[in-house]
Amino acid sequence: MEILGTTLRIYVDDTAALDTTAAFYERITGTRAQRFERGGVSVAAVGCFLVMSGPREEIDLLRKVTATVAVKDVEEAHITLTAAGAQIVAGPVATPVGRNLIVLHPDGSVFEYVDRGGPSHGRQEP
Repeated sequence: MEILGTTLRIYVDDTAALDTTAAFYERITGTRAQRFERGGVSVAAVGCFLVMSGPREEIDLLRKVTATVAVKDVEEAHITLTAAGAQIVAGPVATPVGRNLIVLHPDGSVFEYVDRGGPSHGRQEP
Protein backbone atom coordinates (compact mmCIF):
# COMPACT_ATOMS: atom_id res chain seq x y z
CA MET A 1 0.00 0.00 0.00
CA GLU A 2 1.52 3.29 -1.09
CA ILE A 3 0.89 6.16 1.34
CA LEU A 4 0.99 9.55 -0.39
CA GLY A 5 0.48 11.87 2.59
CA THR A 6 -1.78 12.82 5.47
CA THR A 7 -4.43 15.44 6.07
CA LEU A 8 -4.81 17.44 9.25
CA ARG A 9 -8.39 17.77 10.47
CA ILE A 10 -9.67 21.09 11.83
CA TYR A 11 -13.16 21.46 13.30
CA VAL A 12 -14.87 24.86 13.56
CA ASP A 13 -18.19 25.96 15.03
CA ASP A 14 -20.09 27.38 12.07
CA THR A 15 -20.05 28.46 8.43
CA ALA A 16 -18.56 31.89 9.20
CA ALA A 17 -15.67 30.24 11.06
CA LEU A 18 -15.28 27.77 8.19
CA ASP A 19 -14.94 30.63 5.69
CA THR A 20 -12.46 32.54 7.88
CA THR A 21 -10.40 29.45 8.64
CA ALA A 22 -10.37 28.27 5.01
CA ALA A 23 -9.22 31.76 3.90
CA PHE A 24 -6.33 31.58 6.40
CA TYR A 25 -5.19 28.19 5.08
CA GLU A 26 -5.58 29.38 1.48
CA ARG A 27 -3.22 32.26 2.28
CA ILE A 28 -0.57 30.14 3.98
CA THR A 29 -0.65 27.30 1.43
CA GLY A 30 -1.16 29.40 -1.70
CA THR A 31 -3.95 27.07 -2.85
CA ARG A 32 -7.69 27.49 -3.21
CA ALA A 33 -10.05 25.45 -1.07
CA GLN A 34 -12.05 22.66 -2.62
CA ARG A 35 -15.46 22.91 -0.98
CA PHE A 36 -18.13 20.27 -0.67
CA GLU A 37 -20.79 19.02 1.70
CA ARG A 38 -21.26 15.49 2.94
CA GLY A 39 -23.78 14.23 5.46
CA GLY A 40 -24.66 17.76 6.58
CA VAL A 41 -21.01 18.66 7.17
CA SER A 42 -19.49 21.53 5.20
CA VAL A 43 -15.88 20.87 4.20
CA ALA A 44 -13.08 23.04 2.84
CA ALA A 45 -10.03 21.04 1.71
CA VAL A 46 -6.99 23.31 1.48
CA GLY A 47 -3.67 21.62 0.76
CA CYS A 48 -3.10 19.16 3.59
CA PHE A 49 -5.78 20.78 5.80
CA LEU A 50 -9.41 19.65 6.02
CA VAL A 51 -11.64 22.26 7.68
CA MET A 52 -15.08 21.00 8.76
CA SER A 53 -18.23 22.43 10.29
CA GLY A 54 -21.63 20.89 10.87
CA PRO A 55 -24.11 19.50 13.35
CA ARG A 56 -22.55 18.57 16.68
CA GLU A 57 -23.55 14.88 16.32
CA GLU A 58 -21.77 14.62 12.96
CA ILE A 59 -18.68 16.51 14.12
CA ASP A 60 -18.45 14.42 17.31
CA LEU A 61 -18.45 11.30 15.14
CA LEU A 62 -15.79 12.74 12.80
CA ARG A 63 -13.56 13.67 15.76
CA LYS A 64 -13.10 9.94 16.40
CA VAL A 65 -11.07 9.70 13.20
CA THR A 66 -7.44 10.38 14.14
CA ALA A 67 -6.22 11.37 10.67
CA THR A 68 -6.86 11.08 6.97
CA VAL A 69 -4.24 9.13 5.03
CA ALA A 70 -3.97 9.58 1.26
CA VAL A 71 -3.19 6.35 -0.56
CA LYS A 72 -2.71 5.49 -4.19
CA ASP A 73 -5.58 2.97 -4.21
CA VAL A 74 -8.27 2.45 -1.55
CA GLU A 75 -8.96 -1.12 -2.73
CA GLU A 76 -5.30 -2.03 -2.22
CA ALA A 77 -5.37 -0.34 1.21
CA HIS A 78 -8.49 -2.36 2.09
CA ILE A 79 -6.73 -5.64 1.27
CA THR A 80 -3.49 -4.70 3.05
CA LEU A 81 -5.19 -3.36 6.18
CA THR A 82 -7.56 -6.32 6.51
CA ALA A 83 -4.69 -8.79 6.10
CA ALA A 84 -2.76 -6.93 8.80
CA GLY A 85 -5.64 -7.28 11.29
CA ALA A 86 -7.47 -3.95 10.91
CA GLN A 87 -11.27 -3.82 11.02
CA ILE A 88 -13.13 -2.00 8.26
CA VAL A 89 -15.68 0.36 9.83
CA ALA A 90 -17.09 1.82 6.59
CA GLY A 91 -16.41 1.75 2.87
CA PRO A 92 -14.93 1.89 0.51
CA VAL A 93 -17.39 4.51 -0.72
CA ALA A 94 -17.28 7.24 -3.35
CA THR A 95 -16.81 10.83 -2.16
CA PRO A 96 -16.79 14.11 -4.08
CA VAL A 97 -13.00 13.79 -4.54
CA GLY A 98 -12.42 10.03 -4.80
CA ARG A 99 -13.07 7.07 -2.50
CA ASN A 100 -12.66 6.60 1.23
CA LEU A 101 -12.42 3.84 3.78
CA ILE A 102 -12.74 4.15 7.59
CA VAL A 103 -10.56 1.67 9.45
CA LEU A 104 -10.12 0.66 13.08
CA HIS A 105 -6.49 -0.32 13.72
CA PRO A 106 -5.70 -3.06 16.25
CA ASP A 107 -4.39 -0.38 18.67
CA GLY A 108 -7.80 1.32 18.70
CA SER A 109 -6.90 4.21 16.38
CA VAL A 110 -9.43 5.12 13.70
CA PHE A 111 -8.12 6.39 10.37
CA GLU A 112 -9.72 7.44 7.13
CA TYR A 113 -7.93 6.27 3.97
CA VAL A 114 -8.67 8.16 0.75
CA ASP A 115 -7.65 8.05 -2.88
CA ARG A 116 -8.36 10.45 -5.70
CA GLY A 117 -10.14 7.80 -7.73
CA GLY A 118 -8.38 8.97 -10.89
CA PRO A 119 -8.83 7.76 -14.47
CA SER A 120 -7.81 4.18 -13.65
CA HIS A 121 -10.96 4.01 -11.50
CA GLY A 122 -13.26 5.57 -14.08
CA ARG A 123 -13.33 9.00 -12.45
CA GLN A 124 -11.73 12.29 -13.42
CA GLU A 125 -9.22 14.02 -11.16
CA PRO A 126 -10.83 17.03 -9.47
